[in-house]
Order: sequence, then structure tokens, then C-alpha cells
Amino acid sequence: MVDGTEIQIMIGRCWTVLRRPLRAIPVLDGALRAYDDTHSRDKALYLTFLAQAYLDANEVEQACEVARGAMDLASGVGSMRPRERVAACVQWLAPYRTVSSAAELTAYAAERASQSRSTLAPTRDIQPGRPR
Repeated sequence: MVDGTEIQIMIGRCWTVLRRPLRAIPVLDGALRAYDDTHSRDKALYLTFLAQAYLDANEVEQACEVARGAMDLASGVGSMRPRERVAACVQWLAPYRTVSSAAELTAYAAERASQSRSTLAPTRDIQPGRPR
């Protein structure tokens, strides 16, 4: 069942996709403050929409702060979707690499990526064409 918080998140995501950050930010920020970190996969994904809205509003520092939170939450989940959105956030920040917060987030993302590659070990043999 979808509750009021999730409805607010959906509304904020829609405003973000419509590139209406002044409408998206307060809705997403309020809803995500109430959304518990135990739902890390979903919260990480939703935080990327808030980061995108901040970036659309030219609030680079806020976008970086939110994207870093999403990155931290996404690192502990098995789903690729939030990690792919976080990677997209980092790419969206490329034009702002002269802003210290954007440069720091990019470096942090590269460090996290190299750490996860070095600690990854195959857990099972996956054959091409076979269901996982």
C-alpha cells in the first residue's frame, strides 16, 4: 500500500522530471526527511531526484550533498538502479568540476568505485543466456 510519504515522493519526482525544481525540492525534501534509511534502496533512488532538482535550480553544493547521501545509501544495496542514478548524478556535475563540492564528490565517487571493484568477488558462475 502506498502511503502519504510515498505519494509526496512521486509528486516530487514528477516535478523533477518536468524540470520544475522550485516545486520539486520542498516536496521531496520534506518527504525524504520522513522516509527512513532502512529503506535504503528506495531512499537512495529518490535522493537522486532531489539532487537533480537542486542541480536544475543551480544549487550545486546542495546537489552534491544530497548525491553523496544517495551514494552512501546505494553502496549497501544489491540493486543496480540506485547506483546507476547516482553515477548519472556524478556525470551531471561534470560541467561544475571547478566548484569544490562537485570536484570532491567526483573524487569520492571514484574512490568508492575503486574500493568496490577491489572487494568484489564472484559469488557464483553466471552463464550468458541463462536466467540469474
